[in-house]
Amino acid sequence: MPLTPERLISDSKVVAWLGRLDVSFAPDEEPWFTIDGVENPRQIGSDGSGGAFVLLPAQNVLYVSSDGRAGIIAESFEAFIQLVVARPYWLDILKFSAGGDLQEMRRAADALEATREDEDDVNEAREEVRERLGLPEADDPVGALYEAVAASDAIVRATDGSPFTTLFNRFSIDNNPMLRNAAA
Repeated sequence: MPLTPERLISDSKVVAWLGRLDVSFAPDEEPWFTIDGVENPRQIGSDGSGGAFVLLPAQNVLYVSSDGRAGIIAESFEAFIQLVVARPYWLDILKFSAGGDLQEMRRAADALEATREDEDDVNEAREEVRERLGLPEADDPVGALYEAVAASDAIVRATDGSPFTTLFNRFSIDNNPMLRNAAA
Protein backbone atom coordinates (compact mmCIF):
# COMPACT_ATOMS: atom_id res chain seq x y z
CA MET A 1 0.00 0.00 0.00
CA PRO A 2 1.64 3.26 -1.08
CA LEU A 3 2.17 5.94 1.49
CA THR A 4 -0.28 8.82 1.12
CA PRO A 5 -0.72 12.06 3.07
CA GLU A 6 -4.02 10.72 4.43
CA ARG A 7 -2.42 7.53 5.71
CA LEU A 8 0.43 9.45 7.28
CA ILE A 9 -1.65 12.07 9.08
CA SER A 10 -3.89 9.34 10.51
CA ASP A 11 -0.94 8.39 12.73
CA SER A 12 -0.50 11.29 15.16
CA LYS A 13 2.73 9.81 16.55
CA VAL A 14 4.34 9.82 13.09
CA VAL A 15 3.16 13.39 12.54
CA ALA A 16 4.74 14.37 15.88
CA TRP A 17 8.01 12.63 15.03
CA LEU A 18 8.13 14.34 11.63
CA GLY A 19 7.60 17.65 13.42
CA ARG A 20 10.98 17.06 15.05
CA LEU A 21 12.38 16.87 11.50
CA ASP A 22 10.82 20.29 10.69
CA VAL A 23 7.83 19.08 8.67
CA SER A 24 4.30 20.11 9.59
CA PHE A 25 1.18 18.74 7.93
CA ALA A 26 -0.93 21.80 8.60
CA PRO A 27 -1.05 23.68 5.29
CA ASP A 28 -1.43 27.44 5.00
CA GLU A 29 -4.97 28.74 4.69
CA GLU A 30 -4.32 30.99 1.70
CA PRO A 31 -1.91 30.10 -1.11
CA TRP A 32 0.79 32.75 -1.58
CA PHE A 33 1.94 31.38 -4.93
CA THR A 34 0.57 29.88 -8.13
CA ILE A 35 1.81 27.01 -10.25
CA ASP A 36 1.46 27.26 -14.02
CA GLY A 37 -0.95 24.59 -15.25
CA VAL A 38 -2.20 23.61 -11.79
CA GLU A 39 -5.64 24.99 -10.98
CA ASN A 40 -5.87 24.20 -7.27
CA PRO A 41 -2.49 23.25 -5.81
CA ARG A 42 -2.78 20.73 -2.98
CA GLN A 43 -0.56 22.01 -0.23
CA ILE A 44 0.14 19.10 2.11
CA GLY A 45 2.38 20.80 4.62
CA SER A 46 5.01 23.33 5.48
CA ASP A 47 8.34 23.75 7.21
CA GLY A 48 9.61 26.05 9.91
CA SER A 49 11.06 28.55 7.44
CA GLY A 50 7.66 29.25 5.85
CA GLY A 51 8.08 26.99 2.84
CA ALA A 52 5.23 24.88 1.46
CA PHE A 53 5.07 21.27 0.30
CA VAL A 54 2.66 20.66 -2.57
CA LEU A 55 1.49 17.32 -3.95
CA LEU A 56 1.20 17.84 -7.71
CA PRO A 57 -1.32 16.06 -9.95
CA ALA A 58 1.47 13.71 -11.16
CA GLN A 59 1.94 12.79 -7.44
CA ASN A 60 5.42 14.28 -7.16
CA VAL A 61 6.21 16.72 -4.35
CA LEU A 62 7.04 20.35 -5.01
CA TYR A 63 8.72 22.60 -2.46
CA VAL A 64 8.05 26.34 -2.56
CA SER A 65 10.32 28.39 -0.33
CA SER A 66 9.34 31.66 1.25
CA ASP A 67 12.40 33.30 -0.33
CA GLY A 68 11.40 32.83 -3.98
CA ARG A 69 12.82 29.40 -4.83
CA ALA A 70 10.86 26.35 -5.91
CA GLY A 71 11.27 22.93 -7.43
CA ILE A 72 10.17 19.32 -7.35
CA ILE A 73 12.05 17.53 -4.57
CA ALA A 74 10.64 13.98 -4.75
CA GLU A 75 9.02 11.72 -7.31
CA SER A 76 6.31 10.62 -4.88
CA PHE A 77 4.96 11.30 -1.41
CA GLU A 78 6.75 8.23 -0.07
CA ALA A 79 10.05 9.39 -1.61
CA PHE A 80 9.47 12.78 0.04
CA ILE A 81 9.07 11.20 3.48
CA GLN A 82 12.14 9.01 2.87
CA LEU A 83 14.11 12.16 1.97
CA VAL A 84 12.98 14.04 5.08
CA VAL A 85 13.81 11.08 7.30
CA ALA A 86 17.17 10.29 5.71
CA ARG A 87 18.30 13.88 5.23
CA PRO A 88 16.23 16.28 7.37
CA TYR A 89 18.68 18.99 6.29
CA TRP A 90 17.85 18.43 2.58
CA LEU A 91 17.25 22.16 2.06
CA ASP A 92 20.77 22.91 3.29
CA ILE A 93 22.11 20.31 0.86
CA LEU A 94 20.52 22.35 -1.92
CA LYS A 95 21.84 25.60 -0.42
CA PHE A 96 25.39 24.23 -0.57
CA SER A 97 25.01 22.54 -3.98
CA ALA A 98 27.38 24.91 -5.85
CA GLY A 99 24.70 25.58 -8.43
CA GLY A 100 23.44 22.01 -8.70
CA ASP A 101 26.62 19.91 -8.60
CA LEU A 102 25.83 16.39 -7.37
CA GLN A 103 29.31 15.82 -5.90
CA GLU A 104 29.03 19.09 -3.93
CA MET A 105 25.62 17.97 -2.70
CA ARG A 106 27.12 14.70 -1.48
CA ARG A 107 29.93 16.60 0.28
CA ALA A 108 27.35 18.87 1.89
CA ALA A 109 25.26 15.90 3.03
CA ASP A 110 28.28 14.23 4.62
CA ALA A 111 29.34 17.45 6.37
CA LEU A 112 25.81 18.20 7.55
CA GLU A 113 25.39 14.64 8.84
CA ALA A 114 28.69 14.93 10.75
CA THR A 115 27.37 18.01 12.53
CA ARG A 116 24.31 16.07 13.68
CA GLU A 117 25.85 12.86 14.98
CA ASP A 118 25.04 13.82 18.57
CA GLU A 119 21.43 14.77 17.92
CA ASP A 120 19.69 11.84 19.55
CA ASP A 121 16.28 13.49 19.07
CA VAL A 122 16.69 13.55 15.27
CA ASN A 123 18.09 10.03 15.14
CA GLU A 124 15.26 8.74 17.33
CA ALA A 125 12.70 10.48 15.09
CA ARG A 126 14.24 8.87 12.00
CA GLU A 127 13.99 5.39 13.49
CA GLU A 128 10.47 5.87 14.84
CA VAL A 129 9.08 7.14 11.52
CA ARG A 130 10.69 4.32 9.54
CA GLU A 131 9.45 1.71 11.99
CA ARG A 132 5.87 3.01 12.35
CA LEU A 133 5.41 3.41 8.59
CA GLY A 134 7.36 0.30 7.58
CA LEU A 135 9.41 2.66 5.44
CA PRO A 136 12.56 1.30 3.86
CA GLU A 137 15.69 3.42 3.95
CA ALA A 138 16.18 5.47 0.81
CA ASP A 139 18.88 4.00 -1.44
CA ASP A 140 20.41 7.33 -2.48
CA PRO A 141 18.43 10.25 -1.05
CA VAL A 142 20.94 12.88 -2.24
CA GLY A 143 20.99 11.45 -5.77
CA ALA A 144 17.19 11.28 -5.83
CA LEU A 145 16.96 14.89 -4.61
CA TYR A 146 19.41 16.02 -7.28
CA GLU A 147 17.50 14.19 -10.03
CA ALA A 148 14.14 15.58 -8.91
CA VAL A 149 15.31 19.19 -8.71
CA ALA A 150 17.34 18.98 -11.93
CA ALA A 151 14.33 17.62 -13.84
CA SER A 152 11.84 19.99 -12.20
CA ASP A 153 9.69 21.66 -14.80
CA ALA A 154 7.13 23.27 -12.50
CA ILE A 155 6.84 27.03 -12.89
CA VAL A 156 5.89 28.66 -9.61
CA ARG A 157 4.98 32.32 -9.43
CA ALA A 158 4.60 34.84 -6.65
CA THR A 159 1.29 36.65 -6.36
CA ASP A 160 2.75 39.49 -8.48
CA GLY A 161 3.44 37.01 -11.32
CA SER A 162 7.22 36.89 -11.00
CA PRO A 163 8.67 33.37 -11.37
CA PHE A 164 10.51 31.63 -8.58
CA THR A 165 14.08 30.46 -9.18
CA THR A 166 15.62 27.01 -8.82
CA LEU A 167 16.25 25.39 -5.45
CA PHE A 168 19.91 24.88 -6.35
CA ASN A 169 21.96 27.60 -4.68
CA ARG A 170 25.46 28.75 -5.57
CA PHE A 171 27.18 28.13 -2.24
CA SER A 172 29.42 25.18 -1.40
CA ILE A 173 30.43 23.92 2.02
CA ASP A 174 33.74 25.68 1.45
CA ASN A 175 31.82 28.95 2.04
CA ASN A 176 30.90 27.82 5.57
CA PRO A 177 33.75 27.29 8.08
CA MET A 178 31.74 24.91 10.28
CA LEU A 179 30.82 22.65 7.35
CA ARG A 180 34.24 22.94 5.74
CA ASN A 181 35.80 21.75 9.01
CA ALA A 182 33.24 18.95 9.40
CA ALA A 183 34.10 17.69 5.91
CA ALA A 184 37.83 17.67 6.64
